[in-house]
Amino acid sequence: MPKDINKPIDPVTLQVIRGSIETIAEEMAHVLFRMSFSSIIRESEDLGAGLFDTDFNTLCESESTPMHIGSIPGYLQGIADSLDDGEWYEGDVVVHNHPYLGSSHTPDLAIVIPIFYEGELVGYAGNTAHHIDIGAATPGLIIDVPDVYAEGMLFAGTKLYRKGERNETMWNFIRNNSRAARQLVDDIEAQIASARLGVKRFKELMERYGKDLVFGACNQLMDYSEKMLRQRISDIPDGEYRAEGWLDDDGRNRGQTLPVKVCVRVVGDTIEVDLTGSAPQTPTAYNVPFEGSTKVAAFAAFRKLLLDTATSDTRVPSNQGSFRPIKVTAPEGTIFNPIAPASAEARFTQCNFMIDLILKAMAPVLPEDIIAGSSASISFASYAGVRDDGEYWVFLEVNEGAYGGRPDSDGPDAIDNLMANTRNNPLEDLAMHIPMICERYELRDDVMPGAGKHRGGIGVVKSQRMLTDGIITHESERHTNVPWGVFGGTEGAAGKCEIYNVSSTEPPRQMHSKFHGEDVRKDDVMAYYSPCGGGYGSPLERTPEKVLDDVLDGFCTPQHARDIYGVVLDLDAETVDVAATEALRQSLDTLR
Repeated sequence: MPKDINKPIDPVTLQVIRGSIETIAEEMAHVLFRMSFSSIIRESEDLGAGLFDTDFNTLCESESTPMHIGSIPGYLQGIADSLDDGEWYEGDVVVHNHPYLGSSHTPDLAIVIPIFYEGELVGYAGNTAHHIDIGAATPGLIIDVPDVYAEGMLFAGTKLYRKGERNETMWNFIRNNSRAARQLVDDIEAQIASARLGVKRFKELMERYGKDLVFGACNQLMDYSEKMLRQRISDIPDGEYRAEGWLDDDGRNRGQTLPVKVCVRVVGDTIEVDLTGSAPQTPTAYNVPFEGSTKVAAFAAFRKLLLDTATSDTRVPSNQGSFRPIKVTAPEGTIFNPIAPASAEARFTQCNFMIDLILKAMAPVLPEDIIAGSSASISFASYAGVRDDGEYWVFLEVNEGAYGGRPDSDGPDAIDNLMANTRNNPLEDLAMHIPMICERYELRDDVMPGAGKHRGGIGVVKSQRMLTDGIITHESERHTNVPWGVFGGTEGAAGKCEIYNVSSTEPPRQMHSKFHGEDVRKDDVMAYYSPCGGGYGSPLERTPEKVLDDVLDGFCTPQHARDIYGVVLDLDAETVDVAATEALRQSLDTLR
């Protein structure tokens, strides 16, 4: 380490270096999604990129999916424990994805390249990205499998390049073990290009300012982020704050819900997220890697809750400092800390639901910072089939959900929420590359979101039709556990999923929130309806004009407007009957 790494740096230089490293991370991410071939990376941007020091601290991160970038320190520790040759050399390129050696889950391959400066190892450039197929039991995604070995190729500190020399044996192994080999290999190449750019740019920064100054600035920025988070935590009264709920099932044992219990323990300027009491680990892939996913979800929850850029006076850097005040506890053998060789690929909905429960637990002491219950899951669908030439096609799609109502505004509609941050895949891209067609893509009109002073967000409905026979695997949640309202708001609406054939008169098959390897026929349609968010605050406090707008848009019925919001409308004139509304609201307020 540089000798004067803790020497104070003047504010101007500090901000210049901060801007430089943040730009490096963003440039790395940009190169990765622009060079990739699979839509889950190229269009959805299901990735993360950043720079790290030799102690595996995050120096900077791209503004992409939190689960990706926050997990890389865990990957680095896992690589250190399993590295080929046991040593880094200049020109090495490592791939890693082992869930019991720090990774977030197996499809998220990390590419890490060491940064040597003047012959000394000073850090790492790394990224992760979700790949469409790594040779698992079913194409794209898995749920009902017995162990981690059914998740596909496992890489642990594996060198794709050693001292700059390409390991063709390993590349051939990868090509021969994926249903989408061309896309997998090309996407890994994009990751390598991204990481190499990070190495190049960070070396240029050190050449300009000197190694000691750059690392001194990075340490100072990490300390600053830690200080800012500790200040916000100190404003919360000491105590234990609890919330609990359940997950629908494990993908095999239907009707057996899985409890999730969260205790947020605040002591001074530290927080512990204790998941004791949550379900035992499952016999399916519905478990969560502790280092690479459970801890990262807790870190993300409090960064967004206490250091959100939209509500904070200053923008706090995204680095290791914002992880330090948070401790995470989950007993071994439970869903959030499984014991090998349990499978742990289908882990995202549990993480998002845990964050939703953290927000619910903190509602009594942070009423102006939390939101009502969100969809808090993710609809991750894998569509696959075999072309006439015998080659597989595989398509991964993330469907949007909806936020809960917020202290100052309605919950956003049809959007990833909490720690999900992927983009929707353009329908034009789908039609160009995959034998599928989108039959319907719009806001839900079969239910209403949670009512409140600020209503919950409206979920999406997307119907995808298969143009060939194929296989669908779907990971989702919240078909039985409805997003809650807060401070007088009403609950939202549960999600649902159905499959039907456009040529058949049979009623749609109602699917479970998660299912594995479902055989489908040509012209079968999977229709997914994401949950709607809960409401924030009393519906009687909602501006009547906003209720009118929702009725005119078809998101609220006139009867619902009257019964729940206490708003009387003249639909012929498209106006609010102000006098009748005031009288009705007074009556309803007395009854409630």
